[in-house]
Amino acid sequence: MFATGAVFAGEHGDCTKQAGNTGKPACAVSLATLNLTSDQQTKMDKIMAEHHKAGCSEASEAKYTQEAKAILTPEQFAKFEAECKEHKDKAKTST
Repeated sequence: MFATGAVFAGEHGDCTKQAGNTGKPACAVSLATLNLTSDQQTKMDKIMAEHHKAGCSEASEAKYTQEAKAILTPEQFAKFEAECKEHKDKAKTST
């Protein structure tokens, strides 16, 4: 198991607002809760950086999710998706 600090897939939680895309919130998932290996952590950090660079659009969000699916185990990805959905649902009710 690899412990991470306060690294969140959702550190970009407001990046869609910064990109002018306030209607489609970015996914906020705590990578620390996924029990990533060091290799997975490195890969997730890389795709997160690419996602930020792409501007957090709907297309980059979809690409990020697909890439995460390829990196994570099925159990990790299920948790990732569940947390992402929960975050998006909360964001819809708060707007």
